[in-house]
Formats: sequence, C-alpha cells, structure tokens
Amino acid sequence: MNEAIETIGRDLGRILKALAVLMFVSLLIPIVWAEYYAIPALIVSGLVPLAIGYFFTTKFQEATKPGKLHGMIIAAVGWFCVAIFGSLPFYFIAWTVEFSPTLLGTPSQTTTLAAFTDPLNALFESMSGFTGTGLTMTDNEEVLPRTLQWWRSFIEWVGGVGVIVLTTAILARPGSGSLTLYESEARSERIHPSIVSTVQTIWWIFILFTFVSILLLWTVGMPIWGAINHGMTGLATGGFSITDNSIATYDSAAIDFALLPVMLLGSIAFPIHYLILQGDLRNLYADLQTRWVFMYMSLGTLALTALVYVGDTYDSLFTAFRYGSFQFVSAATCAGFQTAVDSTNVALGRWPAQAQLTVTFGMIVGGAAGSTVGGIKLIRALTLLKGIGFRISDVFYPETAVRRLKINGRRLNEREMRQEFEEAAIIAFLWFVFLGIGTFVLLLLLPEGAYTLENVIFEVASAQGNVGLSAGITGPESLPTLGKIMFLFNMWIGRLEIIPVLVTIRAVFRRGGIYR
Repeated sequence: MNEAIETIGRDLGRILKALAVLMFVSLLIPIVWAEYYAIPALIVSGLVPLAIGYFFTTKFQEATKPGKLHGMIIAAVGWFCVAIFGSLPFYFIAWTVEFSPTLLGTPSQTTTLAAFTDPLNALFESMSGFTGTGLTMTDNEEVLPRTLQWWRSFIEWVGGVGVIVLTTAILARPGSGSLTLYESEARSERIHPSIVSTVQTIWWIFILFTFVSILLLWTVGMPIWGAINHGMTGLATGGFSITDNSIATYDSAAIDFALLPVMLLGSIAFPIHYLILQGDLRNLYADLQTRWVFMYMSLGTLALTALVYVGDTYDSLFTAFRYGSFQFVSAATCAGFQTAVDSTNVALGRWPAQAQLTVTFGMIVGGAAGSTVGGIKLIRALTLLKGIGFRISDVFYPETAVRRLKINGRRLNEREMRQEFEEAAIIAFLWFVFLGIGTFVLLLLLPEGAYTLENVIFEVASAQGNVGLSAGITGPESLPTLGKIMFLFNMWIGRLEIIPVLVTIRAVFRRGGIYR
C-alpha cells in the first residue's frame, strides 16, 4: 500500500471518529426533549463514521507523519467527508418521520423536514453548517425537531474552530504531525509551542466565550433555547437560526445590539483573545488585524447606514443605523444573521444596489485570520495594500537603498515581502476567479429577470465567503440542482481558502500528485 494513501487514510479515520463522538454527544437532545424517534437515526448516523474511522485508523496505524501535500489533501477530503457523513442525521430523521413509526411518537411530516429526504439538500445543509456558511435548505426552521435545530447549531459551532482542530485536540498526540494538519486548515499562529496545547487552549477560550454569549443573549430577553443556539452560531460566525426570519423574528433592538459584540468576538484571532485574557489589553490596538477589525467594522457601518438612510430605505436615522450596523457586522464577520428580511424592515434583496454591494464587499474581505471567519481575511487585504504601496514608492528610492516592509510588527526583507505578497495575491486572485465563475453559472441557471446582477453576486459571495446572508435565491425549490452543487463547491473552497481543494483535485486527476 502506498505510504501517502496510508497517511491520508489514518488521519481521515481520526476525523471520522471525532465526528462520531459529536453525534453520540447529541443523543442528549432527543432524550431531554422526548424526541425518541430521533435516537435510532442519530445512533446509526454515528455508527457509520465510527466504523469507517476505526477501520482506517486500525489498518493504517503505522502510517508515517503527514507532509505538507498530505496535510492539504487530508484537510480537503476530510472536510468533504465530514459534510457527507454529517448529513446523515438530517437524512435519517427526515425519513424516520416520513415512514412515521407511531410507537416512537413521531410527529407529522412538514415540507421543511421533508426537504431533507433529498440527499442533496441534506448534504447542502451539512456543508453549510460545518463550513460556517449558514445558507439553508429549510423554509421554516421553527418547525424542525429540536434535535435537528441543535445539530445545525452544533456543527456550525464545531466548524467555526475547525474539524481538524477538534480532532487534534481530542485524538492527536504530540509529534503526530499535528502542526501540518493545523496549518492545512488555514491556520498558522500558535498560542503555545505545542500544537496540541494550542488547540486545546483555543477550545477552552471558545467554550468560555460561548457561555458568555449565551448568558448575554438570555439577559437581553432572548428565550434560553434561542440564546443557546444563537450564542453558539453567533460566536462561530455561522448564522444558522432556529427561527424562520433569523434574528428579525425577535424584533428587538437590544438583541440586535447584544449580538454585535458576540459576532466581533468570533472575528478576532484566538491568539489575541488568549493574550487579552492574560491581561495584555494593548493587543486590542497594537495588533494590526484586531485594530483594523474595529476600524473596518466602524467605517462599513457608517457607509451602509448612510446608504440605506439617504436612499429612503428607512425613515429614521436610528432605524438605518440599527439595521445598517447589524447587517454590515454580520456580513464582515461572516456570521450571516439577518434582521432585514420582510416588508416591515425591508429585505436585503430589496436594498439599493449600492447597499447590497457594500454588504458584499464586507463578505468578501471578512475578519481576522486565525478566527472563525471566512472571506479573503483582513491581513491579506492589508498585505496587498501595503505591498502595492511599497512597490510604487520604490521609484522614489535609489537602487542601492535597503528597504523593509513592516506588517503587524514584523519587518520583512525583500524575499519575505515577496513571499507574503504573492500568497495574498494568489488567494485574492483565485477568490475573485471563482466568484466570477459562480456568478456566471448562477446567471445561466436562474430564470431571466428573476434576480438582479447584484442579487446574484451577493448570493455567490455569501456562499464562498461562508457568510449565509441571502438575497432570496437559496432554497430547496428556488435554487436549481446545479446551483446547489456549485454552492457546495463554493462553500468548500471558501472554508479551506481554495489551495488545499485545488491541490486535491490535481492529485485526483493526475494521480502522480499522491503517489510520487
């Protein structure tokens, strides 16, 4: 057996075993809420990845540590497999209700739950959850069983930090190639010298902030079940909701404003959270990304507020600020919650084109690298801007001048600067390439005149940026089958920052990429 296949198989098995643990932990929900009909579906859903994972880890237990190529393939294949097996609870519970075994107290079938009897819809929901996107195949989340409401929130919560980060925290051993896998999931900064210690610390911070978020939302008037679910998905910047109209259901300015710091917490890098919790508060302004998170969110809020107010979308400045601030922060942190969804507060899809494109810009850029957000990331945008300025200013210096570019406290020499700039430029270029391809394909698939160009760009940017805001295109009936498949790809590459997926596709088609 090829060494590379053994390494990939062994670590893929670990990921599937970690997924099985999540499903078995979730058995508490149907027990507490007396949804006993969901228990067999969850057990079977957990046993499938557990059996496959056990087989892989046992058969390939002597496999070598993963290299950089292996790590990228493991990340790409692992995330897609997690989405596939993570769809089983949606699929099995939907069919359990469809068959209606009365002995288990099964409720009546609804069109919302029945959508998941289609395996593509179940896979879409799972991929959207684990990637922290939040686009959904449901048309009324309120009628879903509590078990599936929980599963949607739980997979977004786990996906916010990362499936591989979770696997490393609970199953990996020091020296087992954890660093390679950690970096393959679009992360690089450490909190401790040991990667296992780093990911365990990340999870402790995340759990602490989750409890704080839940408590804050409950305090301002959100019911406890809503506070638990929205606290989890808000911090993970995922955007799944348990209500039909997302946060607009509560129609509460207090809840809207309480969610702003929750979403902002999710958009700041975990190493900065660690330093701040240690008492080093200067990182709130000294760290380049964190400083720009607040500046960027503030500027975007002001711009969007002005656009919806001047455009007569809202009749008062406070209302424009309430919806403008929430929707820009929700977009830029990639949280995907919506407060502008109906005729009362004007749906996003009916905002002025300039306002929609401003929100789209927020989704494309995203927040800080090393946080739970998607998008290109602020550090890459700043690197591109600084690099362009550095190159332009070159003409004003003599050829003999020795210059260094300073980024986030690091003074980069010519080689380091070129490497950082090239990486940022490649990711940004590929991001816009796939955004353009997705927009073109969706324009071909949708009925002519049904949606505007800004609606389509908005929707594709939301999927690829792992945001979840919708202009009304995504849905079990409104989005064509090819559109769902395309969005699966957009969400997948968006979460892994494109390169690992392209490397995996190349390896699959050329074979030599794996076997050499």
